[in-house]
Amino acid sequence: MNETRAAFGCASCRIDVIPNFIDPTVYERSAHDPNVRKQFDGDRKVLMRISNFRPVKRVKDVVQTYAKVNTSVPSVLVMVGDGPDRHEAEQEVRALGVEDSVHFLGKIEQVASLLASADLFLLPTDKESFGLSALEALACGTPVVGTSAGGLPEVVRHGETGMLCTVGDTDAMAEAAIGILKDNARWKKMSAAAAADARARFAMNDIVGRYEDVYTRAA
Repeated sequence: MNETRAAFGCASCRIDVIPNFIDPTVYERSAHDPNVRKQFDGDRKVLMRISNFRPVKRVKDVVQTYAKVNTSVPSVLVMVGDGPDRHEAEQEVRALGVEDSVHFLGKIEQVASLLASADLFLLPTDKESFGLSALEALACGTPVVGTSAGGLPEVVRHGETGMLCTVGDTDAMAEAAIGILKDNARWKKMSAAAAADARARFAMNDIVGRYEDVYTRAA
């Protein structure tokens, strides 16, 4: 909200904040084919990152966090998206010697089945206006480990549906991820809380109604 006021120079104007939303039926974990994860090696944990490859997304932090997790929890990293920093991410993968367990899938429009196959979603972003990809992950029951940046604290309930760390602190993010992945009971509790909270606060029908109210008042 403060950034909006600064950008448009409207210090005293009214601003209605309405979040993004999800269609709960699309992101129902049990509705997706559980065999999707087998293409990434079904015997290991699946960490996922879905976003464009730009500096603000800190793609090297994703790779560094994953490499640290992989030393304690056998896992794979799935990177979805494209952009100018993809080459940098691929270089970091090779530099850390994890190229055999990192999958670059490129740009994919329909990601629900991928998110439903993941054990953890990584989002170590530098700035984030909202965090729609995090919300989609949570709706699929996939806990999120990210940063306390931008709108992410509004989406991820720290300690309940995921963990939020300081920007750039890959050690803390890796530790948080390992703590979730190694404790199956904790993961199940966090997964259930993530799916429930996404539906309670960001379900399509509720949010669309709020947009309609704003348009009606404006008209």
